[in-house]
Amino acid sequence: MTTNTDFSNVADELEWRGALFDATPGAAHVLATEKIACYNGFDPSASSLHIGNLVPIMGLVRLQRHGHTPIALVGGGTGMIGDPSGRSVERNLLSLEDIDENVEAIRLQLEPFLDFTTKINPARMVNNADWLLETNLLEFLRNIGKHFTVNTMMGRESVKGRFDRDSGISFTEFSYQLLQAYDFLRLFVRDNCTFQAGGSDQWGNILGGVDLIRRIHGADASGLPRAHGIVYPLVVSSNGEKFGKSLGGAPTLDPKQTSPYRLYQYFLNVADADAVPYIKLFTLLDRARISDLDGAVRVEPEKREAQRSLAEEVTRTVHGQGGLDQALRVTRAFFGGNMAELSADEMEDVLDGSSVTEIRRDQLAGDGIKFSDLAVSSGAGKSGGDVRRTVEQGGLYLNGERIEDADRPVRIDDLVEGRLLVIRRGRKGYTLVKLAE
Repeated sequence: MTTNTDFSNVADELEWRGALFDATPGAAHVLATEKIACYNGFDPSASSLHIGNLVPIMGLVRLQRHGHTPIALVGGGTGMIGDPSGRSVERNLLSLEDIDENVEAIRLQLEPFLDFTTKINPARMVNNADWLLETNLLEFLRNIGKHFTVNTMMGRESVKGRFDRDSGISFTEFSYQLLQAYDFLRLFVRDNCTFQAGGSDQWGNILGGVDLIRRIHGADASGLPRAHGIVYPLVVSSNGEKFGKSLGGAPTLDPKQTSPYRLYQYFLNVADADAVPYIKLFTLLDRARISDLDGAVRVEPEKREAQRSLAEEVTRTVHGQGGLDQALRVTRAFFGGNMAELSADEMEDVLDGSSVTEIRRDQLAGDGIKFSDLAVSSGAGKSGGDVRRTVEQGGLYLNGERIEDADRPVRIDDLVEGRLLVIRRGRKGYTLVKLAE
């Protein structure tokens, strides 16, 4: 684990990076003077974390680099209930099997970020199903529920917006905040975990845990809470969009769902105004390097040096150097027009959203189909004459190879990996031709 940092404590670093939205009284002082354990919960309602989860993940990374102990809690128990935060309607409940699969997938996605082997402050990963599934309902209501008033619970941001809707909120989701508070209490007692972190939408739930610990264990000698909370801001782009929701939807941290190339392109295409703020949030680059990139954005924005650094750092962090190498190779091949260097999967990935035409195997059998006919049927050409003129001008390609003869036959052996063909017209006009199932 790399611990070099140009900040004296993690609170100062989070503040400078724009990653600290709020904190309980005294939290910054404790972070600057003591070594603590801090946990962040991750919801297993999907099989992959999304790009917005990088904010709390990098928060845990920064805590560990400053000598604190990060705990990643995967909510195998609370995932059975569902967090109402940020939702206008109740989510569909997942099966226990789906939750367990998602928990394991998320566990694997978190491992590249945190150091679980260091001798000093190794990261830990826990699943709240380990204690919630064994919790007795009557004992829970008697020992935990008595410390919460319905008035306070109804005032939480995570639930009060639901009261004015026809769908309302079920008791199931309403009880979620008690379970999250109980998680904090369990980790406080079992692991001496005195901090909980999360997004700003979790502030009310985190305060519930802080208050529960205070009610049961009292304050410290100076009268301050024994437990603390810190929350990260909701990240929005310079045009007001919620981070992760533009450019075709929120990328995930699962390479099977979002390839390294897609992740790289997502960050490569952020606006100039967002590049440096995102570098502060999502990378470990130091202040000197970030200052240089900030200057580059101001002086030579057309070079997109900040965006490239951002995309490279995030892709390397999420997918390793191998993932970054793949993203760079695919980027060079695609934008350089060298599609022949790509696999069939990579071709489909970079052409996601392009025009797709299906072709039957028998059309490619024997003498195959004339390229001009295929180009017209796939929409790459308006007519046979149009195709011939474009070929004569050197403007049509098949799988990266320039077409010299419009009557060139296209056969089965032209299929990339026996699955697809790519026709390019000009520099950016791509059509994907796939073999029908």
